[in-house]
Amino acid sequence: MSLISQLSFGQSARAILDKVAATLSNKGGVTATFHMSNKGIGSVSGNISIKGRKFHAVTLQAVTWFDGKTQWTYLKRNGEVSVSSPNEAQMQAINPYSFINIYKKGYALTRREKGNNYEVTLKATGRQKIQKMVIVANKRTYTPSTIKLCQNGQWTIFTISKFRRASLSDSHFRFNAKDYPKAEVIDLR
Repeated sequence: MSLISQLSFGQSARAILDKVAATLSNKGGVTATFHMSNKGIGSVSGNISIKGRKFHAVTLQAVTWFDGKTQWTYLKRNGEVSVSSPNEAQMQAINPYSFINIYKKGYALTRREKGNNYEVTLKATGRQKIQKMVIVANKRTYTPSTIKLCQNGQWTIFTISKFRRASLSDSHFRFNAKDYPKAEVIDLR
């Protein structure tokens, strides 16, 4: 493959990811159902709402709110809410969609077509925490259906379904103590 073909191919992959990022950045927010699996830590399923940098995730084990600055995590088994202010690296580990914009710097991009989907592969060009990522998105809607991340040789796979645009208020992304009157709040900031 010539250098010009490779550059063109990479630009096409970037254009696809630009459209996927725009779909996830819907002004009112988006919601989806997800299943995350990783051989080292197991699997979890739940629902997630996203609006810009904000997210709200609900699983059988926990509920997490992040308003863009502060994160609250309610652990159902012990009735505790931990409060923290995560940095960017921590955000990538906890928000399944926080990494969608990392393709803009430090990654070589390739794409291929698989039926009704695009499959875009990102390979780190340096010492990024996420060494490789594969995003599968619908050709027509640019909604992601699968996101695979490789960190420290371990693959984490997110399968996404029931993706839809929403109109979410900012309060949806903040913990409300009135909803959990018996929860013990532990401030880790």
